[in-house]
Amino acid sequence: MSLYAWTQDVPIDADAYAQILANMNYVKLPGCLVHLALEKPDGTLRYVDIWESEEACDAAFDKYIHPAVHPVLAERGIQVQGEPPRTELKVVDWSTATNSMRDAALQGRDAALQRRDAELA
Repeated sequence: MSLYAWTQDVPIDADAYAQILANMNYVKLPGCLVHLALEKPDGTLRYVDIWESEEACDAAFDKYIHPAVHPVLAERGIQVQGEPPRTELKVVDWSTATNSMRDAALQGRDAALQRRDAELA
């Protein structure tokens, strides 16, 4: 699995973020494994994301995120020059209460063993 992880500082606060989520109807983004929205000391947010792939991330931004963000920025008079820069990160490990990188590896291993067993039968 080729994961795509990054961090990004955005010029919005928690209230604008809540409005963006509402605009998106709180949709679960296809391909997003982990999303954190963290408040920095100045009140703006920092995102930390892990995606299944860069392509899945780009598709979600095009289909869901940008259409929800742009009206909120315009309404609040926030002007940005394009997408704020992302700092790409290398994933060493990830886990949540219900998923982990190890789970995905074990599922892949189990599927490979089942294929091998079927071929040997």
